[in-house]
Amino acid sequence: MAEIQALFHHILAPTDGSQSSVTAGRLAVQLTALHKARITFIYVVDDTVVEELASVSGRVAKRVQSELELSGQRYLDYLSRLASEVDLTSNQAIRHGVPYREITNLAREQGVDLIVIGQVGSRGPRRILIGSVTERVIEHAPCPVLVVK
Repeated sequence: MAEIQALFHHILAPTDGSQSSVTAGRLAVQLTALHKARITFIYVVDDTVVEELASVSGRVAKRVQSELELSGQRYLDYLSRLASEVDLTSNQAIRHGVPYREITNLAREQGVDLIVIGQVGSRGPRRILIGSVTERVIEHAPCPVLVVK
């Protein structure tokens, strides 16, 4: 009997720290281990959120950006620890810009063949069934997208 070839070789798991994205990250780790694939975790510092928080709080945008990067790094480190617990090596990326664009651009750049993303992120349910970033990733992704509740 021939050996079954893995369907996925490189999985991308975006996170924003929300419960939905952490759940998606956990599933991405399991899928990566199952397929003996590579995994990359990405956190995007949303430029719009930086501007909004700076405006509301009266803080300098660079400081807000640094704080969000630090939070993002903690989320990435957490998911990377989960990966290392099952003997996976993971890559991390922090990007700045519009989240869905940065996620789909990274997927294209790295030849990702599956994106595992949470249904609704930390910005809340803007739509009844699916978050706006997730919806845009589905529309613009160069590969299949697995949406996790």
